[in-house]
Amino acid sequence: MTTQSIEQSSEADDSAPLPADHAAEETSSTPDLAPAPAPAVVPVPPVALSVEPAVDPDDEEEPAPELVWYVLKVQSSREDTIRDALMRRVKIQGLERYFGHIVVPTEKITEIRNNKKRVVERKTYPGYIMVQMELNEKTWFVVRETPGVGDFVGAHGTPTKMTEAEVNQMLHQEEVKTTAETPKVRIDVERGDRVKIKDGPFENFEGTVEEVIEGRGLVKVMLIIFNRPTPVDLEYWQLERI
Repeated sequence: MTTQSIEQSSEADDSAPLPADHAAEETSSTPDLAPAPAPAVVPVPPVALSVEPAVDPDDEEEPAPELVWYVLKVQSSREDTIRDALMRRVKIQGLERYFGHIVVPTEKITEIRNNKKRVVERKTYPGYIMVQMELNEKTWFVVRETPGVGDFVGAHGTPTKMTEAEVNQMLHQEEVKTTAETPKVRIDVERGDRVKIKDGPFENFEGTVEEVIEGRGLVKVMLIIFNRPTPVDLEYWQLERI
């Protein structure tokens, strides 16, 4: 075989098609350069976080104070002034929630002065005032340090709580509940006193007091009429002691 025929045979082999298996191998080995699709992004809703606030034990509501009635010994004839001073000190110290009523016990009476009738208030327990309070270290101190206050009423220096009956008696609450309280009448004469009538049909008569009826404001006087002793009921303001 000549050299020219060999070269032609070699060129024919190079131009012949490749077998199927070989072509597939070459195709599979070729790298895939196309970018992979990005995964779908699903939006996630935000999550609301619930945070419980911290509880401060000092902010918890305190229980309501237990108010009890007590009696205070104070300087006589200064009851009103001492009561007002105590009320001011309680307000300044910010202790109003531990106090209720602060009272000077009084009663209404009707008296006659200079032939004029008037209704006045009279202290029923001179030298004492009543206070409704919760007794603790702060309230005890503010009461005891008020000028004019002596001490709480109680045995061996221990404040004694008042009963409901005692409170009603000192404040006359029972009368207010049952009937409309009318002013009491103070009559300045007693049984056996000599009196002179200054008004009415028996004016200028003199007699002796037989009975004093305070509830009705009457005085029963024994007069001598036509030489006979005669009892006569008079208004207390119609007579005067002689």
